[in-house]
Amino acid sequence: FFHFYAGICSALKLTVPSHTIHGIEGQPLHLTVDYNFNATASEIQIIWLFEKSQSNPKYLLGSVNQRVVPDLEYQHKFTLIPPNASLRINPLHISDEGNYIVKVNVRGNGTIAASQKIQVAVDVPVTKPTVHTEPSSGVVEYVGNITLKCTVDRGTRVAYQWMKNGKRLHAGPNYIFS
Repeated sequence: FFHFYAGICSALKLTVPSHTIHGIEGQPLHLTVDYNFNATASEIQIIWLFEKSQSNPKYLLGSVNQRVVPDLEYQHKFTLIPPNASLRINPLHISDEGNYIVKVNVRGNGTIAASQKIQVAVDVPVTKPTVHTEPSSGVVEYVGNITLKCTVDRGTRVAYQWMKNGKRLHAGPNYIFS
């Protein structure tokens, strides 16, 4: 009985990145997972789920020992090479932003389990900016005003910075930013 009890209590340690993982839209992303345990295992099961805020987790793929069971809807996008528990997403899309849950079950003398959550943010590269001038000629009288509007078509977390002769411009009597 004591041996059986010790088997159940064998710790399963699951290590994942503790910070948000940033990936680039259209590129592959690798979610690194390490696990170790001090029990004898007859079966090792790895399960990956995806969860967006306010929605139920979706099954992506899983494996028992070396056999991978994908969700047919996502089989071309997600890769798992057991016994490694790390997940590869290729290509990454904006809709892939959310939480990825990995669960590892080890069956030997009883079953031990652990799960962890990895937060993924998807960045869209910023496109080349376009600048519009009003008046469109760009020529103004000495006392007139000129408005410069800078826009980008795509990009996440865009920050704008105006420069003049390589030096950063600050708001003041001559420059108004909006």
